[in-house]
Amino acid sequence: MYPDVLELWKFYDRPLGRVARTLIRAQIRGIWPNVRGMNVAGFGYATPYLEAFLGEATRTIALMPAEQGVVVWPEASGVMSALTVETRFPLAAESFDRILLVHSVENSEALRGLLRQVWQVLAPGGRVLIVAPNRHGFWARRDKTPFGTGRPFTRRQLGELLRGALFTPTLWRTTLFVPPFGLRALMRSVGLWEKLGGLGGQRFAGVILVEAAKQVYALPPAAAEKVSPARLLAPIRVLPSANVKANSNVSAKVSHPGSVSHAKREED
Repeated sequence: MYPDVLELWKFYDRPLGRVARTLIRAQIRGIWPNVRGMNVAGFGYATPYLEAFLGEATRTIALMPAEQGVVVWPEASGVMSALTVETRFPLAAESFDRILLVHSVENSEALRGLLRQVWQVLAPGGRVLIVAPNRHGFWARRDKTPFGTGRPFTRRQLGELLRGALFTPTLWRTTLFVPPFGLRALMRSVGLWEKLGGLGGQRFAGVILVEAAKQVYALPPAAAEKVSPARLLAPIRVLPSANVKANSNVSAKVSHPGSVSHAKREED
């Protein structure tokens, strides 16, 4: 079950969330240092990390699951976020080069269908990057952060999941060794925790990042299915970026399926 979008937004607006965003975004940019000329999409709650690709990628969009809700993103330019169904993306087949899954696979109730959509939307040679909570890490044991919701994974489980969906894992990273508490002393020593975590083995990292390449020499999952792109459940619109302070009317900017009846339906 996906967490509420407002709770995710609030987490990334707090000091602990800002630390998580900084550390994870550094790893993502290390994996994808240059996306110039590419189309990049995110699914789940990927906006804190997709911001790094704005102005570099040809197209950057954020898809959010209907069970979670959607926020208006980005704030500074045209809206590029949309509410959708995890098993039917409103995107054409083979139209994106990179897809980022954050706060997604651990909460999905149709994981096979989700990965099928990712496979179909990715262009030949495209890559998916999953950010998932580590089953052995402290963050997966603390449900006051979004990394403590849903089901965490081990590296082996993620590898098997990807290979079963016709992806080949190509690169692995870990981060978030700092304990998941917003104590000032911990926030000041984040760098030390990350350094010690890297030296002492990566078993207890908070999250695992894995990049995988689309296999194009095999039939896609459920190859017989030819599904046209789904209609958007809400306009591509969002909350202020996660680094903006919450305000009293923030909930008015959050869209859930029940509120869509008053919004103009659009197609991608």
